Amino acid sequence: MANNAATGRTGAKLREVDPVWNQVRKDAEAIVEAEPAMASFVIQTVLNEHSLEEAVCHRVVSRLDHGDVSGELVRQAFDEVLATDGSMGEAFRADLMAIYDRDPACSRLIDPLLYFKGFHALQTQRLAHRLWLKGRRDLAYYLQSRASTVFQVDIHPAVPIGRGIMLDHATGLVVGETAVIEDDVSILHNVTLGGTGKAAGDRHPKIRRGVMIGAGAKILGNIEVGACSRVAAGSVVLRNIPPKSTVVGVPAKVVGVAECMEPSRVMDQFVASEDD
Repeated sequence: MANNAATGRTGAKLREVDPVWNQVRKDAEAIVEAEPAMASFVIQTVLNEHSLEEAVCHRVVSRLDHGDVSGELVRQAFDEVLATDGSMGEAFRADLMAIYDRDPACSRLIDPLLYFKGFHALQTQRLAHRLWLKGRRDLAYYLQSRASTVFQVDIHPAVPIGRGIMLDHATGLVVGETAVIEDDVSILHNVTLGGTGKAAGDRHPKIRRGVMIGAGAKILGNIEVGACSRVAAGSVVLRNIPPKSTVVGVPAKVVGVAECMEPSRVMDQFVASEDD
């Protein structure tokens, strides 16, 4: 009894210092109570795990599992990275909070963990990137390929991605090898961060902090989208964008300043015309 009491106190303290995990568990308990048909799935994915890191890994691995490379091997890779890199778990939390804050379709912290393929694809790339840096490039390439098949998201494992990222819907997202995505960026579906021509070397866009990229936008070449800028849906960006700018069109042109400090957080995609 004493050991059980001590374990309970330890669990309570851990939940106090990890409010994101605490809220995810509360959301899971509410689902189990409200929808018995989901109980087994939610218990296995969340309530049987001991941390947010374990729950995220469980869910992502279950979606990546395949006969070519088993989920067990992918889980081992996750565990090895998490054991030495605390920034991975910090990124999990920042990404969850970003989606909860910016996506009106997300009413609970648990929703991205269980259901949102943009979140799952992003965490797959985070693992692939760390494997890439460790020289395990074949497994990293495999994860890129598998994520492309499962999530319809194709991000090269060499790409460094910051924290607090929202990939909204994410279908059709393509990000090339030498791209960079900094913190607090929001990207919608069918976006391409691509190269031009066959030249090797640094050839892909650099997306700075706080940028919002609308659905269907294409940003091509070794160019920079300045911090806190907004790229309108369907735009084709071929030149550098100054910080805090709004760009529209094919080819994209600066039409004004971004009307907030961080467009990625506000997610306002309406660009008024001169006639409005």
